Amino acid sequence: MTRIKLATVWLGGCSGCHMSFLDLDEWLFELAQQVELVYSPFADVKTYPEGVDVALVEGAVANQDHLEMIRQVRDRSQFLISFGDCAVTGNVTAIRNVLGAAEPVLTRAYLEAADVRPQLPEADILPPLLEAVMPVHQVVPVDCYLPGCPPNAERIRAVLEPLLRGDRPALSGADFIRFG
Repeated sequence: MTRIKLATVWLGGCSGCHMSFLDLDEWLFELAQQVELVYSPFADVKTYPEGVDVALVEGAVANQDHLEMIRQVRDRSQFLISFGDCAVTGNVTAIRNVLGAAEPVLTRAYLEAADVRPQLPEADILPPLLEAVMPVHQVVPVDCYLPGCPPNAERIRAVLEPLLRGDRPALSGADFIRFG
């Protein structure tokens, strides 16, 4: 049996979607028999591999590193799932868009709100912020949207099970497509 190459990616978000993934509990053992986890914050893999079958992408695109990563993920993945509200809409991560651009965000966070030694971070400490935070689909094509903040384990399983059978997932009904 050929196992599906699964990747999970964490961009600009809180990691709540990945924590919810772990809430799959005992089903994770069944999943592990059917997939090969090839990239994830759960594994110590430094480079996103070629030939990924399914990628769950958590978080919005907020900085240059995220932009490069999501383009690489899309190029190297057959089926990309926008995983959680930040990936789907920008959600909490995109609140900084209210300030209009990257410079006012950095000024507010590192100069105006600083208690000790106000200073902007060195360029090698913080990846350059994009002028606006974007949901994943504004940067690359998305094959499936999995809303929720975070999506619960039942929703995650409802997306993964059809893919394991070779089918395309189709979420419907308030329990599966509601945000928040």
